Amino acid sequence: MNENKQQQQQLKKRRRKENATDSSVVDEEINEKQGGVKTKGLKEILTSLILLEDQEKNDQEELTKAHQEERLQFEENHNKKTSAMLDYYSKLQDYHKDVDRVDGTRKRKARANAFTASSAAAIALASTGIEDSISGGDDKTAVSDKAPATGPQRRLWVKNRSKDWWDQCNSPDFPDEEFKKAFRMGKDTFDLICNELSSVVAKENTMLRDAVPVRQRVAVCIWRLATGEPLRLVSKKFGLGISTCHKLVLEVCSAIRNVLMPKYLRWPDDDTVNRIKDEFESISGISNVVGSMYTTHIPIIAPKISVAAYFNRRHTERNQKTSYSITVQGVVDPRGVFTDVCIGYPGSMPDDQVLEKSTLFQRANAGFYKGVWIIGGSGYPLMDWVLVPYTQQHLTWTQHAFNEKIGEIQGIAKEAFAKLKGRWGCLQKRTEVKLQDLPVVLGACCVLHNICEMRNEDLHSSQKFELFDDEMVPEIGLRSANAMKVRDSIAHNLLHHNHAGTSFLS
Repeated sequence: MNENKQQQQQLKKRRRKENATDSSVVDEEINEKQGGVKTKGLKEILTSLILLEDQEKNDQEELTKAHQEERLQFEENHNKKTSAMLDYYSKLQDYHKDVDRVDGTRKRKARANAFTASSAAAIALASTGIEDSISGGDDKTAVSDKAPATGPQRRLWVKNRSKDWWDQCNSPDFPDEEFKKAFRMGKDTFDLICNELSSVVAKENTMLRDAVPVRQRVAVCIWRLATGEPLRLVSKKFGLGISTCHKLVLEVCSAIRNVLMPKYLRWPDDDTVNRIKDEFESISGISNVVGSMYTTHIPIIAPKISVAAYFNRRHTERNQKTSYSITVQGVVDPRGVFTDVCIGYPGSMPDDQVLEKSTLFQRANAGFYKGVWIIGGSGYPLMDWVLVPYTQQHLTWTQHAFNEKIGEIQGIAKEAFAKLKGRWGCLQKRTEVKLQDLPVVLGACCVLHNICEMRNEDLHSSQKFELFDDEMVPEIGLRSANAMKVRDSIAHNLLHHNHAGTSFLS
């Protein structure tokens, strides 16, 4: 029994060894297979990398070759263009040389012809003189009066135009009333303006033509401003070219602005301010008033730029006709003479915005008008230096009375602008003057208005003009609490001292 057990144990041990040997063999075979697979994968990767590197080298060589070809093509085209330009420039130089040569030949012929003509004229004149000396003394005197004066002869052809109308107006025998009707001022005032501008607008005669006299220059400008007639009619009246008339108008207006404006349109000095205060107080009972302010619109042709800015919506809605305009803001004294003007802001701006952009407003912010009042209409805001009427719907008797007195002062400025437009007809309709030149022309009109008012030049009844400007109450009408209190105090004092409210008692 024991031997059988031992034999069985040995048999089991032998089987275990065989099984172990078989598994090791299998493991070795598996390892060999896996190693072969790994080696094969590495070879494939290396092969792919080598192929990619070769492909990249080939692509780089092809790109370099393409760049070289493009560069060669560009250089070839550049050389062709350069050669063509050089050929063109050479031909152009030859052409200019030919033109200069022909022009020089033409000029030499022209000088030769002119010399021949002058020589022939001199010979003819000399022969005429000899014949006259032979014929006798009386005939000689008659011919010598008609002979042209010696000296440089005109070489520029000038169209002959009739100056009969201006010669008639310029005559001392021309009636002053007719002269005033044509030029909106008497002869004395016209002579004053001519004398003031003489040193600036006068021109010297040249070999080509005689200069236009100072009086005719000033007359062209003033008649154009007074009537607003087209330049072609101005040309016929004064016997001058259309372009010449246009140039004269701008030159004289510029001279008026530079020479006469500092003298006739300026803020008054202290003595004059005190006189103005007294006159306004005698009119309204309101003290410390130094001016009456108003803003009007001047019609213009629709500009090429910023059309919407110059569109006058209120006037268009009222007249049912598209309207464009620029504004003129002015302050006047009790006589209706302008002491300050602001010209040229677009017609779409309301009165309060025009005021804010004016030099008047800047001086006020600097304290220049401290303690005084400038009277404005309902389109202006109430400020420490601008006194305006009450604009609410339900007014007390005191407020009505105050508005009545304010309206009397405001009416002076409105009447001044009505005279301005009535006197200078160019302001009543759309003008031919360019937008950039218009402020100079409007400034000249204001200066000439002042001169006429200072010299008591009355308007003819046919020259009266009814002024109508749309006013808008500003969005912020009350800009000073102190001014509100002062306005209420002024209104109370006016009624208390019997300076207002009399129209309500009748």
